[in-house]
Amino acid sequence: MFKKRDNIKEVEEGKFLEPKFDKNGLIPVITSDFKTGDILMHGYMNSEALKKTIESKEAHYWSRSRSKIWHKGQISGFVQKVKEIRIDDDQDSIWIIVDIGKGASCHVGYRSCFYRSIPLGKIANTNNLEMEFKEKEKIFDPKKIYKNEPNPTKL
Repeated sequence: MFKKRDNIKEVEEGKFLEPKFDKNGLIPVITSDFKTGDILMHGYMNSEALKKTIESKEAHYWSRSRSKIWHKGQISGFVQKVKEIRIDDDQDSIWIIVDIGKGASCHVGYRSCFYRSIPLGKIANTNNLEMEFKEKEKIFDPKKIYKNEPNPTKL
């Protein structure tokens, strides 16, 4: 679907998009809020999801747990409107900058999937490492929004 990767110079300094998908056909994506710069989530895209994202200007990802493309916000209504897409130097990681309005990006209900902070310093016991919640309230109740959907996270 995208240009074949021919040489490293073209990949690193050329003008053509030549994304490197892993053995499963996926490329990692970090998503941030265009107003605040906050990281909202980490996900994956396959070539079709990347193409749909570019064309629609709305984020599409590959759901590894459901094995299908998912249009972010299709169920919750919190669509990620893409403001910019960037790719790293060796084209094996994508960063998308999105507008979620007053919405959320995390299926758990928080604005960001990165809603907890790990304490820094000496660790006495790794089995009892308590994190701090940086977001105190959820934007929505996932039980209401996703009541008919399978659990998106497999442990």
